[in-house]
Amino acid sequence: MTACKTGAEHIASLRDGRTVYIDGELVADVTEHPAFRNAVRSAAALYDFQAENLELMTFAPAGSDRRINRAWQMPRSYDEMVERRKALQAWARLSCGFMGRSPDHVASSLVGQRMGIEIFRRHSPDRAKALLNYFDHASRNDVFLTYVIINPQAERTRDWGQQQEDLVARIVDEDSSGITIRGAKMLGTSAIMANEILVANLQPLKAGEEDLAFSCALPMNAGGLRVLSRKSYEAAAVSVFDNPLSSRFDENDALVYFSDVKVPWDRVFVHRDTDMCRAQFHDTQGHAFQNYQAQIRLSVKIKFLVGLARRITEAIGTTHIPAVREQLGHLAAQSSMVDAMLSGMEASGSRFADWWVPNKHFMYAAQVLTQDLYPAVINALRELAGGALVMLPSSFRDFGHPELDRIIRLTQRSANMRPDEKVKFLKAAWDAVGSEFGSRHTQYEMFYAGARFVTAGHSFRTFDWDGATGLVETLLGSYRLADELP
Repeated sequence: MTACKTGAEHIASLRDGRTVYIDGELVADVTEHPAFRNAVRSAAALYDFQAENLELMTFAPAGSDRRINRAWQMPRSYDEMVERRKALQAWARLSCGFMGRSPDHVASSLVGQRMGIEIFRRHSPDRAKALLNYFDHASRNDVFLTYVIINPQAERTRDWGQQQEDLVARIVDEDSSGITIRGAKMLGTSAIMANEILVANLQPLKAGEEDLAFSCALPMNAGGLRVLSRKSYEAAAVSVFDNPLSSRFDENDALVYFSDVKVPWDRVFVHRDTDMCRAQFHDTQGHAFQNYQAQIRLSVKIKFLVGLARRITEAIGTTHIPAVREQLGHLAAQSSMVDAMLSGMEASGSRFADWWVPNKHFMYAAQVLTQDLYPAVINALRELAGGALVMLPSSFRDFGHPELDRIIRLTQRSANMRPDEKVKFLKAAWDAVGSEFGSRHTQYEMFYAGARFVTAGHSFRTFDWDGATGLVETLLGSYRLADELP
């Protein structure tokens, strides 16, 4: 046995007979299909990286002779939290932050939920035991988990329980061996390359919707579990040279449909309790830790985009124009703001039982601000690039045509890049900013945590309003109208 999970082990684990569809066809093997194989290998590379950097990336849980990723570490101190964050940032750098549902995301959510095990015990001792045992299984085996925790958008004027039959995943039967679920959940990002899936409800439920009120975990090859992939940007990529991001890091999104899927009781964590569906994320540290991980990843991604901005100006020779330097300085400040907010939520953290957890309001504040920041940064890159991102060769094949190669090398000139280097770089910039893959990422960063009213609502709920309004009251209490009158 190796010291920790490796990429080869992960790839082998995905050959499990899972039911994945794309372009109207059943996928025989996701590890070899042209829509997914490069992304699968990018996921596998994460595990190879941890195997090569054991001290940085892994720790040995008590009672185990095999090391696991630090994403599963429950920090007991500020120092342990920072050590864990550095490991997650190292993983994010392998994809320049473009793998939003890398294995550390749902692992972080489960870490936060495990911290709040007493909340599960108040719901049901049996369900709490199931979660404890599952966390032990998933962490010790370094399981790559994804999740589906929201419902199909459907008819917004109706409650979830009033939607068309079999649309929203619900319990349709149960017996001594477990529950049976039927219906759909979204958005199964990375489901194609994950080992298992957490099914839960992040959106509020109300009395009368108990059939929808459950949480469980399933292997991706569970009988009746169907994965309907969106269009693959990897499959549409011309080459790594032309599409260096989308050809390798398209983790994909998917609708997951449960066609009478049986879930054994030892994989059921919430059972017919609408408020516990909320508490699973918000009374525990589950929601805080999953979104803290998202900000860790985003810190890398924003820095990458700011690096792109600087290189764009170098490629087209505008770096020393005062207005351009001002814009680069502003982008640098925004990248550092993300880093500072991350440091702030760690340093201003607090204890939750035996664990050190991030400052929840600072985390939600970062979410609100970065929802606006990401598209603003993308727009700034567009402005800095101008037509440079448009006037590019059609593909790498143009370099193989002698006459076209001569013209390209004549027209794609730069003061500090060879013509082929300039084209290579600008192709990468376009993939991040303007391609269909890049557009999906802008949409993702704006909405992965919910619409603005959702994230702003979390910020409103966790802010120190008493402290803020207390300052106002202190000022108003320091003088009186009577003191001004004669």
